[in-house]
Amino acid sequence: MTVGEKPLVGIVMGSDSDWPVVKKAAETLESFGVPYEARVISAHRTPETALEYSKTAEARGLKVVIAAAGGAAHLAGVLAGGTVLPVIGIPVAGGALNGLDALYATVQMPSGVPVATVACGGAGPANAALLAVQILGTADPALREKFHEHKRTLRAKVERADAGLSR
Repeated sequence: MTVGEKPLVGIVMGSDSDWPVVKKAAETLESFGVPYEARVISAHRTPETALEYSKTAEARGLKVVIAAAGGAAHLAGVLAGGTVLPVIGIPVAGGALNGLDALYATVQMPSGVPVATVACGGAGPANAALLAVQILGTADPALREKFHEHKRTLRAKVERADAGLSR
């Protein structure tokens, strides 16, 4: 997190064992200069804390919440149920179903309680952060320009690869 700046994004994980996966979201936010906070809060083991976190997120200045959980993966839904802020779920792969249970739990929200969901593992954590940056960019022209630059960088990388292979 950027020292001294009020966090705009909350990164919440159900267990500290999720940090190796979630760290990519934090690094991506840092690369855009977006301040964040990171917490370990369990929807099942500390439900009061999860609800309090979500109910106070807006008043504390957060604009987006990223929630990562494996297994039953109710964390994103519990947080979304307690806030009007956008919630992005990262299903964490693992367990007997290798993340399929977490994916289903995160993506299958009831009507009125949306959770944007990214992929299990791989690009999922970085994409969660990029989605948060895009959301924040709707109200921050400088951040939106950083995202334009990110897109230009992606495009240039593909064009270089194409030039290297085109015959």
